[in-house]
Amino acid sequence: MQPLEFLKFTPKTNCGECGYAACLAFAAAVTKGGENPGKCPYVDVSRLGGEFAMADRGNGALSGVTGLLDEKDMALVAHLKSKIREVNFSVIAPKLGCAWSGLETNILSFRYLGRDVILSGEGIFIGGKEAEEPRDQILLYNYIFYGGGTASSGAWVGMESLPNSISKVRTLRVYCEERIANYFCGKVALLRECAGKIDAVPRDHQEPGCSAAFQVAVLPRLPMLLLFWDEDREDGFPPRVKILYDQNVLDVLDIESLVFASERMAECLEAVAKQPCHF
Repeated sequence: MQPLEFLKFTPKTNCGECGYAACLAFAAAVTKGGENPGKCPYVDVSRLGGEFAMADRGNGALSGVTGLLDEKDMALVAHLKSKIREVNFSVIAPKLGCAWSGLETNILSFRYLGRDVILSGEGIFIGGKEAEEPRDQILLYNYIFYGGGTASSGAWVGMESLPNSISKVRTLRVYCEERIANYFCGKVALLRECAGKIDAVPRDHQEPGCSAAFQVAVLPRLPMLLLFWDEDREDGFPPRVKILYDQNVLDVLDIESLVFASERMAECLEAVAKQPCHF
């Protein structure tokens, strides 16, 4: 059975009760990675074929799906790398906030979460090292292809206000907002220190009770506003984070890459806090 065939047995609501961010991801884990279909409380296992009745299903599910995703990501990276050679760097550099080196070397240089990036038709170097994470490469190549988009509007909105974002709101909350909130709970000073190391600058915040706010330059034309509320033990409020974007952000980057960029920001903040580890 293929993932799309198994998807018909799921509620297709991306509720996350199975532990996966989306029903399709769970379907891929079941059909390609050996995940236990019973992890979805809405799947009637009795309606499935015998191939899903094995008692040992669930072993290696994540690794199986990860292998498939890695293969898909690397294929996309190869495609994007071939397409990038068609882009006129001298024309798009100003729109992207990048520096162009000239015809002789023909590279773009810019900042990505506090690190120097060098991008060419041959590959990407981040912080002086060749980029190894496929998703970083996909994000950066897509940023170049979008060409800078329209000018920032100055109006900040949440993910839920962007079109076609329903399935992404929970992913953002779990892998970015809650991750930052939980790690930096009771550590506002540390958050301020780490934010500065990824090119974030403090911003005035008018949200009630907000402990800190930063404008994070994930990429030159991709700012995000990070609002942090520390826990209030006296009133019983847990820590909370809200990520906001310019309302024109989807002119700068596709929504899949936007979500990953947000997740990467959370990972980098945590990694900086754990130095001497590096991200």
